[in-house]
Amino acid sequence: MSVAGYDLIVIGAGIVGAACADAASGDGLRVAIVEPGPIGGGATAAAMGHLVAMDDDPAELALARYSLRQWEAFADLPEAEFSRCGTLWVAREERDLASATTRAARLEAAGVEVQLLDARQLYELEPELAPGMSGGMLVPREAVVYPPRMARHLVHRAQARGAVLYAGRRVQALRRGGAQLDDGSSLSGPVLVATGCAVPALLPQLPMRARKGHLVITDRYPGLLRHQLLELGYADSAHGDADSSVAFNVQPRPTGQILLGSSREFSATDAAVSPAMLRRMLERCFAFVPALRELQALRAWTGFRPTTPDGRPYLGAVPGSTDQWVAAGHEGLGVTTALGSARLLLDLIQQREPAIDPAPYAPSRLAA
Repeated sequence: MSVAGYDLIVIGAGIVGAACADAASGDGLRVAIVEPGPIGGGATAAAMGHLVAMDDDPAELALARYSLRQWEAFADLPEAEFSRCGTLWVAREERDLASATTRAARLEAAGVEVQLLDARQLYELEPELAPGMSGGMLVPREAVVYPPRMARHLVHRAQARGAVLYAGRRVQALRRGGAQLDDGSSLSGPVLVATGCAVPALLPQLPMRARKGHLVITDRYPGLLRHQLLELGYADSAHGDADSSVAFNVQPRPTGQILLGSSREFSATDAAVSPAMLRRMLERCFAFVPALRELQALRAWTGFRPTTPDGRPYLGAVPGSTDQWVAAGHEGLGVTTALGSARLLLDLIQQREPAIDPAPYAPSRLAA
């Protein structure tokens, strides 16, 4: 039986695994990447690609801020399709404006540039919004990227440094000191599991739920919208425990297309598009931007996003194991936090002092 030795075996090549492989190869480690499907083809392919600082949880905000600083290195990379469109949080009701003021204060305290808007300023920025909006909050430095192409770029960069991609191969089992592949071969070395919803297959002690989401992409309508738009109640949908929910989230892509979200379902296990859920999501978008109703949709698709019981990702050592690590459970913020997650993991693996406190993401907090 053949055995190949590495300094780190990264299992999974979504945006998080790809970022980990890139960071590890950048540190000079001998890296293996094991991915049974397309690079960035799982949850990454069902991500909107927003680079946004969510402030509802201090640990989430710290990881997002740390990661967003690293995303700046890719602002001029054509493959990333990086667009600094800014994020415009829309207040539909007067009570939403109060939450905008609170959120702006938290973001400003974390060093994020924020501008509160009254209704007049809001419509000057986005005249296609439905009448009657109360105002909003602009985060001008935030951006969007195209996640699958970014994951491929990170993997290719790691390969250029010597990383070996085991494409079309699956890890059948973790072994002490390595992993066994489905073709009977073995890899030796520390293991980093970054398989998203599939984490429990290799690490059953770490609970994970798959949350289904729908996306729609339109034909090209350049100039219709200028900013990524979210309703101020978006975080309630993203972090809520409701079995299903929708929230207004649309973004103009650099291609001129419009990407529409977002929906979340816990009980759905079928990857097929649900007409009822899709209709519910789109009606929510139309309520904020009526002009969207007239656009030509090109494609609707779904994906499953990995969610931990407390909403924070697992980043760190696998409890009770030696040389096993995990980076998974980012749900809707995997793209935003991928680079910071990778850097945090590599600092822990290399026994360096991380730039942010790793304790809130320690897998031991939820391990069965």
